[in-house]
Amino acid sequence: MDFAKVYCKKGKEKVLQSRNSWLYTGAIAKRVDIAPGKITEVYDYDGNLSGYGFYYGGRNIEVYLFDFTSVPQNPATKEYWEVKISKAFELRKKYTLPKTSAYRLIHSEGDGMPGLTIDIYNDIAVVDFKIYGMESVAGYIFDALQALGYQKIKVNKSVSGKYENYTRGDVPAETVITEYGLKFAVDIATGQKTGFYIDQRENRNLLKKYSEGRTVLNMFSYTGGFSVYALAGGAKQVWSADISKQALEIADKNRQLNAFESERHIILNEDAFDTLSKLEPNMFDLIVLDPPAFAKKDKDVPNAVKAYRELNYEAIKKIKKGGIVFTFSCSQKIDKDLFRKIVFTAAAKAQRPVRILHQLTQPEDHPIDIFQPKSEYLKGFVLYVE
Repeated sequence: MDFAKVYCKKGKEKVLQSRNSWLYTGAIAKRVDIAPGKITEVYDYDGNLSGYGFYYGGRNIEVYLFDFTSVPQNPATKEYWEVKISKAFELRKKYTLPKTSAYRLIHSEGDGMPGLTIDIYNDIAVVDFKIYGMESVAGYIFDALQALGYQKIKVNKSVSGKYENYTRGDVPAETVITEYGLKFAVDIATGQKTGFYIDQRENRNLLKKYSEGRTVLNMFSYTGGFSVYALAGGAKQVWSADISKQALEIADKNRQLNAFESERHIILNEDAFDTLSKLEPNMFDLIVLDPPAFAKKDKDVPNAVKAYRELNYEAIKKIKKGGIVFTFSCSQKIDKDLFRKIVFTAAAKAQRPVRILHQLTQPEDHPIDIFQPKSEYLKGFVLYVE
């Protein structure tokens, strides 16, 4: 098969040697037979094969590389993608599957497949295509999933729209997963992300250890993942606050699935900023701040910084003495150093002594590509407020 070709400028070989999967426009000297989404051979200035990627042709990013190799390959085959997905599955089988029936099988750059995420809920695979190139091999991806035993497949996001509402097999609207022995209803049909925040699994389990006897406020609670773990950890009472009434209904359903008493779970259907601003001091001794991504583009960063700072200031200011704050950012544009500065300024403004007990990140089924720092998107802290 004939592939597109790009050749790097002289002196830009280090871009390829760094194995960063984003090949920027400024590094390209020559393009041959290019088209958006097309599989592309990448060469250095001297004409040596350096890898394969998908042509993107954006203002900044020209190619998303998925294979760094000097040996000719054929990525336009089912076998090629089956091998990549099988390797990812073997990693999860060893470290993740013993803990949960829901996990991330493919984490984009973290698994050498930029623009693709696949989340597994029991026997259901939920797929996000974020670049045209990954959609060009969609059939191979689906076949590879079925070869692993996942016969039920749903496409959650299709960048081109070609696979909008696409399913294989009998995909239910909802399923119940098990995570560290706790049960959760997952809205496969209309849920946020792919239905559940799988990436917070280990952080939820950590919160369980801090919950005994505490009154807990779970902000941006969505379907109550942190709330259920707090109840399982022996929390005296848990408040789940979210602007989505539908999400809160599932949150209380999850409470029922795990047979926790209704009087221990309070539902608060309102905006998180309103909740914190009117919150009376000393009502809670554990607060969870897990907001959605406030900064999806560079231009969003200044307002996102203000929003994160305000949330953390209110929580630190009003929590009981000796309280615990679990605070997170999932904004890729807010790196961990900036997030730490945000929390620092919030603590300084609140004029309370704060210690970091834990620095948190994403779990092992969301691996971070060491050559692509932006694949480390989830960051967080467990704070002790004196």
